[in-house]
Parts: sequence; C-alpha cells; structure tokens
Amino acid sequence: MINGNETQKITISDLRQQSDTAVTLFDPYQGRDVEMRGLEFRRFLIDQFGEVPPALHFIAWDDYEVTLSGWDDPNWLMVTEEDGEPLTLRTRGPLRLVERNHGAREVESLREFNDWIWMIRSIEARW
Repeated sequence: MINGNETQKITISDLRQQSDTAVTLFDPYQGRDVEMRGLEFRRFLIDQFGEVPPALHFIAWDDYEVTLSGWDDPNWLMVTEEDGEPLTLRTRGPLRLVERNHGAREVESLREFNDWIWMIRSIEARW
C-alpha cells in the first residue's frame, strides 16, 4: 500500500486472516460458479487511508499497471481465496478485485468484466 511517501507492506497471510466475506458468483473467465472469499474493498481502503482515495494506481505481478477511479462502491471484493484455496499467481492471485454483483451485464462477454484486476502486487492512493 502506497500513500504519498509512505509505503506499508501487508502480508498476504494477514489479508487472508481478515477475509470475512464469502460469496459464490459466476466467474466469466472460468465459465462457472466460484466461491470467493475476501474483504470488502471499500472498507479496506477506508481502514488503510482513512477514506476512499479519488483514484488508485495498481501494479500487478506481471507488470501490468493501471490507474482507476470510482472505488467508493461496496460491490467490490478483494479476493484472497477461491473455492477454499489461497489464490496464487497461477490462479490470478495472490489478490484479485472482482464485483460481487454482475448487474445486467452479459457473462458471456468477457469485455464487460475488463475492470476486474488480477495478480495485484501494489496499490497506490492517488489524491
């Protein structure tokens, strides 16, 4: 977690211990229902930064980078486990952001889920 000049390392094991939300939802990338366990991302951001930053910059383990806004939404889940197993790089982990409710989107269209973020290594608040 990065906030200006301050960097805080959080272990994956700590995040797994804090994961208090479990949902079963259809994962369009796997084409099946998956039980996901994690933390409500909005609440996690407030715990880390005191409020939800206007934008977040993500870096993934495969060096993918993106800056996105609009995180003040309780629908986002930071996933740490899937079907009872910890996420790994092979399973698009160790952290992944997904939406708990797909709304009216077509699950057959993967483009409608291109805002899910996989393999998260770092999250930086952009004020």
